[in-house]
Amino acid sequence: MGGSPLRNDLARIPTYAPSALEGITLDLRDNVNLWGMPPAALEALRSVGEDVGRDYPNVSAGALTTELARQLAVAPENIVAGCGSDDVIDACLRAVGAAGARVAHGDPSFSMVPVFARLNRLEPVGVPLRPDGAMDVDGLLATGAPFIYVCSPNNPTGTVTPRAELLRLFDQAPGMVLLDEAYCDFTDAHDLRTEAARRENVLVTRTFSKGWGMAGLRLGYGVGGARLVAAVTKARGPYKVNALAERAGLAALRSDADWVARVVRETVEARTRLGAALSGRAGVRVWKSEGNFVFLEVAERAADVAERFRQRGIGVRAFSGLTGIGEALRIGMAPWPELQRVADAAAEIWP
Repeated sequence: MGGSPLRNDLARIPTYAPSALEGITLDLRDNVNLWGMPPAALEALRSVGEDVGRDYPNVSAGALTTELARQLAVAPENIVAGCGSDDVIDACLRAVGAAGARVAHGDPSFSMVPVFARLNRLEPVGVPLRPDGAMDVDGLLATGAPFIYVCSPNNPTGTVTPRAELLRLFDQAPGMVLLDEAYCDFTDAHDLRTEAARRENVLVTRTFSKGWGMAGLRLGYGVGGARLVAAVTKARGPYKVNALAERAGLAALRSDADWVARVVRETVEARTRLGAALSGRAGVRVWKSEGNFVFLEVAERAADVAERFRQRGIGVRAFSGLTGIGEALRIGMAPWPELQRVADAAAEIWP
C-alpha cells in the first residue's frame, strides 16, 4: 500500500470553518453590509438572461477593471480582479513568493494571511501591533521579509496605520508590500490605490464585500504597477470573477456611489453610537475602530461573553489569546434599530 499523497505540513494549517450558532436572529460576526445590496447591482442580477449562466464570463473581468481604471484615472493594466480580495492576496503570494520565503504581517491581523502563506509554501512571521494598534513599520522592516502584508484599517482591531508610515514602508521595503484596504470605505485615513499604480513593489487590495454590500458575490480587486499586476493575474488564473459578480459590480460602480456613501455615513454613525454605549463598562476597553465594526478588549473569557450575547439572539465574534491584547470581541454594524438590541444586551451583560 502506498503512502499518503497529502502534504506533510497540511495538518498544521487550519481550515476556515466558522462554527454554526443556534438561535441567532442578528448575526454581527462577519462585518457584512446589513443595509443590503446597492439598488443598481440588485437590478442587474434580476435582469440576467440565460447566457449569463451558459457562457464563460470575461476571462479577467475586463469590463469591470476598465470601469475601475476609468474612475481611478489609472490604466486597465494596473488592476486585477478576483473572487474576493482574498483571492487576489492569495494569487499575489503565489506570484512573488519564492518557496520558503518569509511573509511579515501584523499580529493580530487578517487571519487568512498566514494560512495563505503556508498553503503557498511560505513562512509567515507575525509582528505585534504598536500600543495604539497601528502596524509597527520598523518591526516589519526588521524581519527582512521579501513580502510584507499590512491591513489598514486592520481586521480585527479596526485601527489605522498613518499614511506617512505606509509610504515609508513602501519606500524602504526590501521587496513586495501588499496593503489591504478592505475597510477603507469607512475611514478617510488613506486611499493609496493610485499611489500603488505608480510603483512596482506595491499592491493595494479592495473588496465589494463591505461598504458595497456584495459579500455573497465574492468580488475584489488589486491596484499596482502593470508588471506586478500581470504577474498576479497569471498566478490567479482565468475566469475567477463570475459573470453575475462582474455584472453587479459594474452596475454598482456606474450608478450606486451615492447609495454606498449614505450607507457608509450611517455605518460610521452607528459605530460611534455603539462605541459610546459600550465605553466605560467594567472590564471593557473599546478600541478606536475605523472599520464597519467595533472592537472590544474584555477582561473575561471572550467565548463566555459571546455566549451571553448568543443567548439574547445576537452573534458576535470572539477572539482568544490575541498577541498583546488577550481576549476580545468584534461586533459588526447594522442599522441602529437592530444595534439597539446590542446596546441593551451589553447593559445586561456589563451592568
